[in-house]
Amino acid sequence: QLQASGGGLVQAGGSLRLSCAASGRTFSDYDMGWFRQAPGKERESVAAISWSGRSTKYTDSAKGRFTISRDNAKNTVYLQMNSLKPEDTAVYYCAQSALGYPSIVVTDYDYWGQGTQVTVSS
Repeated sequence: QLQASGGGLVQAGGSLRLSCAASGRTFSDYDMGWFRQAPGKERESVAAISWSGRSTKYTDSAKGRFTISRDNAKNTVYLQMNSLKPEDTAVYYCAQSALGYPSIVVTDYDYWGQGTQVTVSS
C-alpha cells in the first residue's frame, strides 16, 4: 500500500512537502516516482528516484523547483516542491517500479497509491 499525504492549498511561490509511506512490500527493492494529474489532463511524471536513492530524474517542469528523496528506513519517499505555480495544481500520486533505475515513464510503474490534492492559487 502507498499512502500519499502533504497536499493542500498554497499561494503561488510557496512550498509543500509531499510524503508517500509504503507498506506491504520491501520498500528498498523498488524505484519510486511521483506523478500528477490535473483535471481533464493525462497523468504525467514529475520525478523519480532509484531504489538506493543515489539516482534521480526529473521532468523539465520539475527541474530546479522540486526535489525527490527517500528514507528507506522509514519506507517513505518525499517530494519537496518549491516556487509553486498555479499550473502545478493537480492530484499528486506516488508509485513503485521494479526497473532498477529511475524512470519518468508512467507505464513503467505497476503499483500506485491514492493521490493527494495540491492546489496553487495565483
